[in-house]
Amino acid sequence: MSAKKWADLSPRQQRLVMIGAIIEGLMKAIALADLARRPAAQVRGPKPLWALTLTLFNSLGTAPLAYWFYGRRKPN
Repeated sequence: MSAKKWADLSPRQQRLVMIGAIIEGLMKAIALADLARRPAAQVRGPKPLWALTLTLFNSLGTAPLAYWFYGRRKPN
């Protein structure tokens, strides 16, 4: 079975793909903005590695969620 092309998707499926892409893009942008503003002492692991992970991986939202729940330390 070959992969469907964009034109093969129904209008509803196309909208769902676009909505998913927008949501993931927003999640990544918000996580990257937080990472840029947060001091390195409040981040678990190296900030460049988190930035690379958030930027390069198409993760269906898992990379931003991992950053929000695991990557940030609570301020003392």
